[in-house]
Amino acid sequence: MRIALSPGRRILLLVASSAVVLAYLAFSLTDYLAACFSQRTDLASLQRAVRLQPWNAEYRDRLGRHFFFQENSPDNAIRSYLSAISLHPHQPRYWVDLANAYQVQGSAQQENDALEQALAAGPTSTSVAWDAANLYAVMGNTGPALQRLRIVLEHDPYLPPAALQLCWRIKPDIDVLLRDVVPPIATVNTSFLEFLTSRKETESAAKVWTQLAALHQQVERRYVFDYMRYLIGQQEVDQARLVWEQAANLSGLAAYQPSPENLIVNGDFNLSVLNGGFDWLYRQSNDVSLALDPTQSRAGHRSLLINFDARALEDAGIHQLIPVRPDTEYDFSAYFKADDIQGAGGPRLAIQDLYTGRTYFSSADLKDSTSWKQVSGMFTTGSETKLLIFRVQRVPARSPIRGKLWIDDLRLVQTKYEGS
Repeated sequence: MRIALSPGRRILLLVASSAVVLAYLAFSLTDYLAACFSQRTDLASLQRAVRLQPWNAEYRDRLGRHFFFQENSPDNAIRSYLSAISLHPHQPRYWVDLANAYQVQGSAQQENDALEQALAAGPTSTSVAWDAANLYAVMGNTGPALQRLRIVLEHDPYLPPAALQLCWRIKPDIDVLLRDVVPPIATVNTSFLEFLTSRKETESAAKVWTQLAALHQQVERRYVFDYMRYLIGQQEVDQARLVWEQAANLSGLAAYQPSPENLIVNGDFNLSVLNGGFDWLYRQSNDVSLALDPTQSRAGHRSLLINFDARALEDAGIHQLIPVRPDTEYDFSAYFKADDIQGAGGPRLAIQDLYTGRTYFSSADLKDSTSWKQVSGMFTTGSETKLLIFRVQRVPARSPIRGKLWIDDLRLVQTKYEGS
């Protein structure tokens, strides 16, 4: 059915339609211009954005942040923040911005009220908890600050390192922090361990490790290696030994534990070399290449091949740290093969006290042996010795050497305890 319109009605309908289209275009243009102005950083543009869309709370908050950070005008910032909050009172960030402005203004009660509103608006937000913790810390409210930091540590994957630093700054009491703030999460505890060792807080770090081990959660090996490197540097050998033992289950290191039958870890080189902890440690060098050779072995599946080509060398760049007891007798043995070793003297196997440098065992030059040959010896540690280092030395040191050396089936066994 067709409806016939008079010429007057047609004109009226056309005018009405045009008005709607023009209104929509005007609204869209205003919205577009306001968005463009709001992205700029100058005061005039932000004020234009607010005038074009006075009902947009985000633009008012941006204007407030400009007053606060750029104009250094907390009073104007507070007015803008309050107008943003009146439009959108459930946005926690606006309340945090307001609390920051009140802090600079010196209005402690208003700052505290704004923080409570922010936490009520975003009770599970880690960013709000983090901002609130910082503000509470500045106010001296230690308890509320630590409560918010606990939320951050439990739920934020990126902020724990910074949160733990803040925890320690406002409450450097390891027992309180482990009891009330640090959650039972392995990654958080390892971050705390890293922080404390960086500050050389040895006793506190040991307590964190105790809590970490009690969680029975997986710990990345790199944290174990880093912590043990720190402990060895601090001559905390007993703690390092404990960490290595507990890491057997925490970090999949059960196969790398010393035993009464052999205190040298991975002495047959059948396991992968970890370059950490009490396994073999090595450094890269242009003068020496290290490889696990499956074509040569004395008893297992492979041996360590050391290929020398150096103008000046002190050692082969691979060693192992071995915890021992003072005043105790040990029996050492190893096997080697050598091919075309050139240069004065030769490589030697040596066992020394890591901290004093005292040598307990040094083999003869390892040369001229195309078949597996044993080197062995017995020694008794000194009254203060707790940690030995096994090395492949160049004797004489800093002199040229070329050729290949294989070592395998290394053993160190305690034979008798001499001390009281």
